[in-house]
Amino acid sequence: MDGLNVSIAFFLLSVGVCQALRWFSKRFLSPLTYGCLAREFAGSLQWCMSCLELRVLLEIGPWGGGFGLDVALTLLFLLSAVHGASFAGGTANPTVSLQEFLLLQSSLAGTVAELLAQAAGTGAGWALTRLYWSWELTQLHFIQNLIAPQCSSSIHTSLPQATIVEGSCSFLFHLVLLKVRQSHPLCRVPALAATVTFLTYTAGPFTGAFFNPALATATTFHCWGNSFWDHIQVYWLGPLAGMLAALLLFQGNIPRLFQKNLLYGQKSKYKVPKAKVTAQVEGDKPQRKRKEGKGSSEPHA
Repeated sequence: MDGLNVSIAFFLLSVGVCQALRWFSKRFLSPLTYGCLAREFAGSLQWCMSCLELRVLLEIGPWGGGFGLDVALTLLFLLSAVHGASFAGGTANPTVSLQEFLLLQSSLAGTVAELLAQAAGTGAGWALTRLYWSWELTQLHFIQNLIAPQCSSSIHTSLPQATIVEGSCSFLFHLVLLKVRQSHPLCRVPALAATVTFLTYTAGPFTGAFFNPALATATTFHCWGNSFWDHIQVYWLGPLAGMLAALLLFQGNIPRLFQKNLLYGQKSKYKVPKAKVTAQVEGDKPQRKRKEGKGSSEPHA
């Protein structure tokens, strides 16, 4: 259990450092720079460091640390909840940033800046976590350093099935995100954390259940077993397709591309009872007849 305690301390330290980074950047940077760059960099750094360490617990913990899958999944739920509460509006996920762009919630320049900040934060998180593992504070890290050069790809099924799995995970995640995005944080944060935990439990054995292209790039792209373009298809095209499908199903259209609703008809809020309309029409007929009669009785010159 010493290894588990060290990992929990690492989680708390990463959250604390990134929260301090958010606080300082919000205080000393402009709101635009903070929103597009610093917030996304800190969120991606925090999420990448936590997920890489949690991946060690998921893969090595059951046989190298003496604790089961339930411990790792519980930590995943708690970490997802903590991250959802501390991200301060950040996404740390390229597909979520692209979804906001398609919903007209961000500009093209802002979206590109967010994607660059996410890439930088994920790369920094990968480098810092590898440095932390090199200290070999626990037996789990010692084993991780031994197997790291020969790591295998997280794709454990055929390429089409892996793409469908990642796309389905992204579809469900974004559907829940669209449903609860305007909800109170007390409802939104646990709902998203439970969704992430459920998807990781069900789809993790097949693809790792990343449904986050930036995180997948830092975690599994360098491992052998599949080519670079195989990883692009599974971990980039699959989640993007799932996000687009969720957005189209939820909205009925993609606002950035077209305004017409393709799936749902536009219905008026106010309905006029037919009986009243009929009565008004029938009541107007005698008046029209009287007016016509009056007009015909007038002498003509």
